[in-house]
Amino acid sequence: MSATLGALIKQLQPDWTITIFERLSDVARESSNPWNNAGTGHSALCELNYTPEKPDGTIEISSAVKVNEQFQISRQFWAHLVAQGLMPDPQAFINPVPHMSFVWGEANVVYLRKRFEALKDHPLFAGMEYSEDAAVIRKWAPAMIDGRLKSEKIAATKIDSGTDIDFGALTNGLFDYITDNGADLRTEHTVTGLRQQPDGSWRIRLKQEVGMTRVDVSARFVFVGAGGGALRLLQKSGIPEARGFGGFPVSGQFLRTDNPELVARHQAKAYGKAAVGSPPMSVPHLDTRIVDGKASLMFGPYAGFSPKFLKTGSWLDLVASVRPHNLLPMLAVGRDNLDLTWYLVKQVLASRHAKFAALTEFMPNAKPEDWYEITAGQRVQVIKKDDKKGGVLQFGTEVVTSADGTIAGLLGASPGASTAVPIMLTVLERCFPEHIAGWTPTIKKMIPSYGKALAENAVLARKTIASTKKALAIT
Repeated sequence: MSATLGALIKQLQPDWTITIFERLSDVARESSNPWNNAGTGHSALCELNYTPEKPDGTIEISSAVKVNEQFQISRQFWAHLVAQGLMPDPQAFINPVPHMSFVWGEANVVYLRKRFEALKDHPLFAGMEYSEDAAVIRKWAPAMIDGRLKSEKIAATKIDSGTDIDFGALTNGLFDYITDNGADLRTEHTVTGLRQQPDGSWRIRLKQEVGMTRVDVSARFVFVGAGGGALRLLQKSGIPEARGFGGFPVSGQFLRTDNPELVARHQAKAYGKAAVGSPPMSVPHLDTRIVDGKASLMFGPYAGFSPKFLKTGSWLDLVASVRPHNLLPMLAVGRDNLDLTWYLVKQVLASRHAKFAALTEFMPNAKPEDWYEITAGQRVQVIKKDDKKGGVLQFGTEVVTSADGTIAGLLGASPGASTAVPIMLTVLERCFPEHIAGWTPTIKKMIPSYGKALAENAVLARKTIASTKKALAIT
């Protein structure tokens, strides 16, 4: 998120001075690291949680359309940077990988069939295929059919315009661009305090990890893009807009294989349906990953729990985030989400055998010796104050900005980096409203669909998807 915002500002206002402070020895070591996330170009092509079934049996597609629109904005910006030679090798961060939805059981097959009918004629979902024929699905993803009972009711959709993204490589590429053009990146610097000065600027206190030197800097605008660490920093700032927010950390684990024979038999991102009562973040998926030019498979997620807000965080992060103003919302969420608590308990206590059994529902012939466990990044779900319930748990993202627009931060986890560009455009619109009119012509050059709805313009949608596909070498 910080890299995206920096790149946008470099394009829009190249004379502004940008300094980035990173606590670790390099950027993209936490959530942006490719093995700390699923790498899905989240565009709702296959993620079933974006298309819930309503009580009347129809499929709600508004969330899917919104996420897809957001992803197309991100793709346009990346394509612009590539076309300008500022991100020279798109295959270093984005690669074509078909997106599939895969379900079993009569009720789920009926649901997927209705979902396909609701999406197939939409311009943002053009090219989606559907089948209940095992022979057809075998051609799409043989490893999901080998060893499966012929009597089992299954169904799948496939769309070839899906992508796998190495968000670590993307983040590094964006930072290379902005630092090559004057931005100052200082690693191993930890922010220990934020205080607004009488003139509206911010005084930022930092600790340099090497030598433990204390540093103070000032800034007219501050963006807090610290992933799970953003909540504590926003609290330190003292802005009233951060009051009432809490966070609930959830860790994740995946099974991974690098066996080339297995990888060759599954070249897709296949998302299933979350079990009844489980949260959206638990949707199981079997993914092709392409990192540093090498393909692997990853299956999960298996939820875990750690009180840390970052993988490299403190065991006291959760406790230290509790304030008088967010205590009641956090307690209310705990009261109203006992099913989520029980789900996490079962996941934490699940044996390796139980975890592997979940994989065999996707890949019946999977063998334990081919797979090993990896721990993904920490996700801190947003807890918000709510007048009716006291507090609600939010699974999306939340942009927090001060009333005067001098500081902004991002809380939450999903759909994450895929929608970084539209989210950062929101930050710019909120924090620099006086500049937006002057910036708009440049924004439209970078993002031709800016201010328009692709979902309402089939011709523009086709043109946009085709042009970004060509620019990003997605063949």
